[in-house]
Amino acid sequence: MIKYPDYENCIAGIPNSILKNMGIEPGRRTSELLDRYLAEKAYENIVVILLDGMGKNIIDANLSGRGFFNSHMSGTLSSTFPPTTVAATTSILSGMEPCEHGWLGWDCYYPQIDKNVTVFLNKETGTDEPAEAYNVPWRYCGYEGAADRLVKSGRQAYMATPFVEPFPDSFEKIVDRIEELCGKPGRKYIYSYWNEPDHTMHEKGCFGEDAKSLLKKLEKQVRQLCMRLNNNRTLIIVTADHGHIDTKGVALTDYPKICECLLRLPSIEPRALNFFIKPGMEEQFVNEFNRKFSDNFMLLTKEEVLKKKLFGEGSEHAAFRDMLGDYLAVATGALCIYNTREEADFFIGAHAGLTEEEMTIPLILVEC
Repeated sequence: MIKYPDYENCIAGIPNSILKNMGIEPGRRTSELLDRYLAEKAYENIVVILLDGMGKNIIDANLSGRGFFNSHMSGTLSSTFPPTTVAATTSILSGMEPCEHGWLGWDCYYPQIDKNVTVFLNKETGTDEPAEAYNVPWRYCGYEGAADRLVKSGRQAYMATPFVEPFPDSFEKIVDRIEELCGKPGRKYIYSYWNEPDHTMHEKGCFGEDAKSLLKKLEKQVRQLCMRLNNNRTLIIVTADHGHIDTKGVALTDYPKICECLLRLPSIEPRALNFFIKPGMEEQFVNEFNRKFSDNFMLLTKEEVLKKKLFGEGSEHAAFRDMLGDYLAVATGALCIYNTREEADFFIGAHAGLTEEEMTIPLILVEC
């Protein structure tokens, strides 16, 4: 079933609710559900634990309905569009929607340098070469995160992720870091991130024993952390950036009549692809794409994307429209379109389409 992003009940509201609760005007939409919970008590520690890819469908399929996560399920939220790590984690870090921050997907086209760039790696897409000598995404789409705003205002905020010192490289170490930070005096916000179960599900699928055993372990680790923090001063917010589904992949290079229409290879995501079309080739592209993929993808013009406000309802980043391309292909079925055969043959689990499973994420609240 097609499910569009709901920006009134979205992951981007989480940091805005936390800013509001800690006395800073967020300037953007908050999460009404989280607002109500935060208003009940002045928590000393507000902790976000984001488990990559752990959508509501993944919890429902792999964990007990009477388990720790489900017994503390306070509701669900919408991911961003696309429901993918680059876009959604940037939204939970910044409180901005993708059209505002410009971190649209794993690969983005940057008109300032006329290149597709793998965003988190700062490499030219499909190569091991740096896109530029500087960090392209941060130069052209830099933003101020909620934690940065708190620290700048004299409040406490911390990150417990593999990318920030002391660089915890396992979930065990992240949990230990959270516990250590919660022991510091004073009110504080702690944001944590781990790349599972997403990493495993990309390679092994979403519903096998690998995913199930991993999710049980993650659930147990969070439960044990909450037991150790049993001081009545901490709110743990467990959520995800997006859901996951099992998919099949095809390689764009196997469709020469489509490829000959393109100015460059598509970017964003294999389930949300932007296409820049050579002048005079629009009709061939639309006809060929729909002939091959209309059962699994909805092909939209740039104007239709903007009218639907797929990437958000906020003020657009200056480069946003130029990053979009002429057409956007959005997955509604279980197919991915990769730029290479190697990728198409490798990945099983995927996300970034407009299905309910990919779009719906949990809001798990634990007072401890």
